[in-house]
Amino acid sequence: MKVIRTRSQERVLRLLKTIKQSISAQDIYVKLRKRNQGIGLATVYRSLEALKLEGLVQVRTLSNGEAVYSLVKQDKHYLTCLQCGNSIPIKQCPVHQLETDLQNNHDFKIFYHTLEFFGLCNHCQIEQAAEETA
Repeated sequence: MKVIRTRSQERVLRLLKTIKQSISAQDIYVKLRKRNQGIGLATVYRSLEALKLEGLVQVRTLSNGEAVYSLVKQDKHYLTCLQCGNSIPIKQCPVHQLETDLQNNHDFKIFYHTLEFFGLCNHCQIEQAAEETA
């Protein structure tokens, strides 16, 4: 069955295809407005939700609580610093086999998964150590 998308969903999807990194709904709204594609912020959120349920868009919550969106390409995993907010992508997927097993054992279609570890990056660890010795 072919999925029918709204014009707003298509606009959001086209924009996400041109962006390499994750982006907030507010930034999507601003970029679309700058392209003279009139769309409301609530419509951006509804479009993102519909695209997420279709398995095309994934959402990730940053350490500051902000949600960012990207196309589902491959599993994304991060080491995220709680102090500076920097996220370092992890190349390998430590739970890929678990995902396959869960799909097979529970007859459940998984669109994507995320895995994120929170702590302090090397730079912030050095800064913290320097403050403790000062």
